[in-house]
Amino acid sequence: MITLDNVSKRYQTREKSWFTAVEPLSLEIKAGEIFGLMGYSGAGKSTLLRLINLLEEPDTGKVTVDGEELTALSASALRKARQNIGMVFQQFNLLSNRTVADNVAFPLEIAGWPSEKIRARVVECLEIVGLQERAQHYPSQLSGGQKQRVGIARALASNPKVILADEPTSALDPATTRSVLECLEDINKRFNVTIVIVTHEMSVLRRLCDRAALLHHGKLVEVVDVCGNQIRAQSEIGRELTRED
Repeated sequence: MITLDNVSKRYQTREKSWFTAVEPLSLEIKAGEIFGLMGYSGAGKSTLLRLINLLEEPDTGKVTVDGEELTALSASALRKARQNIGMVFQQFNLLSNRTVADNVAFPLEIAGWPSEKIRARVVECLEIVGLQERAQHYPSQLSGGQKQRVGIARALASNPKVILADEPTSALDPATTRSVLECLEDINKRFNVTIVIVTHEMSVLRRLCDRAALLHHGKLVEVVDVCGNQIRAQSEIGRELTRED
C-alpha cells in the first residue's frame, strides 16, 4: 500500500547549517494495517508522516501510495492523489467559523463534489464517529475528544484508502484517548482503511497498532510486530523506546 524508498529530509537552520530530520530510509506499510511511527520528541516521526502525502517533499527517494508514485506526479495530479489520503492533526486544525458539518464538508467542497453528495457524505461520516447530534455546533462548543472525532470524520470524508494521524491523542486525557483510538480502530476494521499513526506513547502502540517503525534521531532503528500487546524489539535502542510508559 505505502512504499518509502530511500527517502530523506533535511532543513536549513537560521544559522545556515543543515539539520537532518529523516536519514535515508526505506519502509513498506501493508494495505489494511494500523502502522505506528514511534520515537522520542525530535525523532523525525511527524516529518516522516508528512513525507507520505508529500506535505514535505523528500530530498531523496520515492514515495508510492496504492501503486502510484507520488514523487513523480505533477502538482495537479498530486492534488488529486491526496484525495485518497486523509489527515488527522494533533491540534485538530478545525475552522472555528464553520460548524461541525461544514468542517467535514470542507475537503469535499475543495474536491468539487456536488452539494447533494456532500450533504449525504457528511451525515454518513458524523454517524460513523458518533457526532451526528453535533452537526450544527461550532468547534468552540466541543470537547477535545469531540474535536478530534470531527477531525477523523473530515479525514474520512473523501473515502480515502489511507489515513495519516499525527499524534491524535497527545492533547487528550486517558478516557478520551481510548474513545478516539476505538474510533480509529472501528474505521480500520469496517472500511479496511490503512492507518499510519505517529505516537510517543507505548499505550497507544499496544492498543492500536499491528506493527511499528521505531525512530531515533531521524534514523529507522527497526520495525517491530505488535502481537497480543507484546513488542519484542531486537536492538538496544528499540528496547529502550518500547519500555512501559
